Amino acid sequence: MLREGVVPDEHTYPLVLKVLPKLSDIRPDQVHAQVLKFGYCADSFVRNSLVAAYAKCGGLASARNLLDGISDRDPVPWTAMIQGYVENDQASDALAVFDKMRTLGVHVDEVAIVSVLKGCGLLGNVWLGRCVHGFYVACGRVKWDVYVGSALVDMYAKCGCCDDAREQFDEMPLRNVVTWSTMITGYVQCGRYKSALSLFRDMLLEGQAPNEVTMASILTSCAQTGALGQGRWIHGYVNRSKLESSTVVGTALVDMYAKCGCIDEAVMVFNGMLQKDVYPWTALINGLAIHGYAYQCLDLFSRMVKDGVQPNEVTFIGVLSACSHSGLVEQGRYHFGSMFKDYSIRPKVEHYGCMVDLLGRAGMLKEAMLVIESMPMEPTPGVWGALLNACIIHEEFDLGERVGKHLIEMDPRHSGRYALLANLYSLSKKWDDDASVRMTMKGRRVEKTRGSSWTEVSGILTEFFAMDESHPETEAIYEMLDGLTKVMKLNGICR
Repeated sequence: MLREGVVPDEHTYPLVLKVLPKLSDIRPDQVHAQVLKFGYCADSFVRNSLVAAYAKCGGLASARNLLDGISDRDPVPWTAMIQGYVENDQASDALAVFDKMRTLGVHVDEVAIVSVLKGCGLLGNVWLGRCVHGFYVACGRVKWDVYVGSALVDMYAKCGCCDDAREQFDEMPLRNVVTWSTMITGYVQCGRYKSALSLFRDMLLEGQAPNEVTMASILTSCAQTGALGQGRWIHGYVNRSKLESSTVVGTALVDMYAKCGCIDEAVMVFNGMLQKDVYPWTALINGLAIHGYAYQCLDLFSRMVKDGVQPNEVTFIGVLSACSHSGLVEQGRYHFGSMFKDYSIRPKVEHYGCMVDLLGRAGMLKEAMLVIESMPMEPTPGVWGALLNACIIHEEFDLGERVGKHLIEMDPRHSGRYALLANLYSLSKKWDDDASVRMTMKGRRVEKTRGSSWTEVSGILTEFFAMDESHPETEAIYEMLDGLTKVMKLNGICR
C-alpha cells in the first residue's frame, strides 16, 4: 500500500495494529512511527489500538506511557493495559492499574473484570477476588456470562477455594469447554484428583468434547493417583479424538505412564511424538529418574542437548535426582556446575536440595553441609530434611540432632519434623530424648498427618489412609497386608 503511494488513514492503522501480535517481523513501534508521521496520534481509535498492540507484544513500558498520556475516561486502553500486565505475569501491576481506573471513575466492563479476576488468581488474592465478585458480578454491575463465570471459577480454584469454584461452576446456566477445563484443572491444582476424574466423566456424559488442556489435566490426575486403567482409556480417547499430535497431551501421557510404573509405555509414547520441545524430554528424563534408570536418564539428556533442545530448570531436577538415587556423585557435580556455565540457568533451592541429597546419600555429610552454607538463598525445610535423612542413614547422630531441632524451630506445627527427630533418637538408643520429643509434640497439640495412598481395582479408584477402617472390606484387606508383611520379613525385605 505504501509502495503504491496510497496514504493510510485513521481506519487503516487499527486494523494493522490488531494483527501485530501474530507477526514476528513487524514491531508496534514501527507502526507507531508511521502514526506520528501522518498525525493520527490524537485519534482515540488509533491510540487505543496502539496501547493494545504494545501490551500484547510485551512492550508494557511503551503501552503505559501512552496510557498515562490519555486524559479522557475511555475504558478500552485501560482494559488493554490490565490484560497486557496479566498476560505477561505482572499481576500486581495489573491490579494497580485497575485501582487507578476505579479512582478516576473509568467505566469497568466484563472484559476488564475477567482480567482482574485472573490477576487475583495469579497472586492468590482471594480477598480481592471476593470483593470484585461481590461488587461487580453479584450486584449486577457487569453481565455474568460464560467468560466472567469461567474467570470466577479459575480465580477461586487458583486461590485454593475449590468448593467456592464448584459453587460458581454449578450456578452457571451455560458452560463451554473452557469452563469445564478450568474446574477440572482447579481440582487437580487443589489435589482433589478423584473429583477431577468424576467431573471429567460428567463432561463426557453432557456431550462436551474436551480439548488438550482438559486431557492434560485429567492425565495428571491419573498420574498422581496411579489410575493406570483410566489413563489407558483416556489414551485411547486421545487417539480417537485426533489429539495425539498435541505436544501438551503427549507430554502428559509420558508423565502419566512413567508415574504409573509403565516406563516402557512412556518411552513408546515419547518415541511416537512427531514434535518434541523441552517438556516431553523433561517428562521422560524425570520418569527414568523416578524408576532408578540413572544411566538411561543421562543418555537421554545428552540426546536432548545434541538435538538442540535447551533444558530448563525442571530438566535438571530430573538429572540431579537420577544421580542422587544412583550415587553418581561426580556426574551430579558436573551437571550442577553446568547449569549456569553452559545454559545460563541459575540453580534454585530445589537444585541445591538435590545436591544435598546426593552428597548426603553418599555419606559426604560435611560436603552436604558446605553446600547448604553456600546457598545464595535461605535453605528450606526440604533441604534440611534431606540432610537429616542422610544423618539417620549414616548414623551421624550429633549433626542429625542439631538439624532436627532446627527443623522443628522452623515449623513447630509440622508433625513430620518431630517424627524424624524421634526416629533419630530411637536409632541412637536415646529413649528419654525420644519420649521427650513425642511429649513435646503432644503438649503442643501437633496432630500427626495420616499417610494416604490411592489404588485402582477394576477401574474403581479408592483412597486409603493409615489405620483406615472405613472400607467395607477392611478385615480382608488387613489380613492380606499381614500376610504380605510376614512374607517380606521371611525374605529379609523388611524388619
